[in-house]
Amino acid sequence: MKSLFAKEAAQFLGDHTDALFIDCRSEMEYRFVGHPVGAHQISWLDGAGWEVNPHFVAEVTKLADGKHDRPVMLICRDGNRALAAGGALEDAGFLNVYTVLCGFEGDVGPNLRRGEVNGWRFDGLPWIISACGKCGS
Repeated sequence: MKSLFAKEAAQFLGDHTDALFIDCRSEMEYRFVGHPVGAHQISWLDGAGWEVNPHFVAEVTKLADGKHDRPVMLICRDGNRALAAGGALEDAGFLNVYTVLCGFEGDVGPNLRRGEVNGWRFDGLPWIISACGKCGS
């Protein structure tokens, strides 16, 4: 598994148009905090007890059309869940797994908030909020 900083990851995705970009945060984080443009949401941990999604590998495999050599880039809040999810993909035979260091929101900064020191949003990379399919947001 390789880890790239957000700008490097964005460049990689631009250079490898066949790569899958997976946001492995919860659906609520994806919708209400925002997500990178073009990222597919497949939770690694979710639910009331933050259980591992038992279908994660199968869902990624389906999205990859069963091609375990297809590059897969994972992003989460700060990079930790992406590492765990990437390990599961490698254990399942995926050969080209990448993670985004510092994730979407980045590390906690001096004001005890995320998004102030590093990460996808901090670097000004494209992202959107899609909170509600019914209201058009």
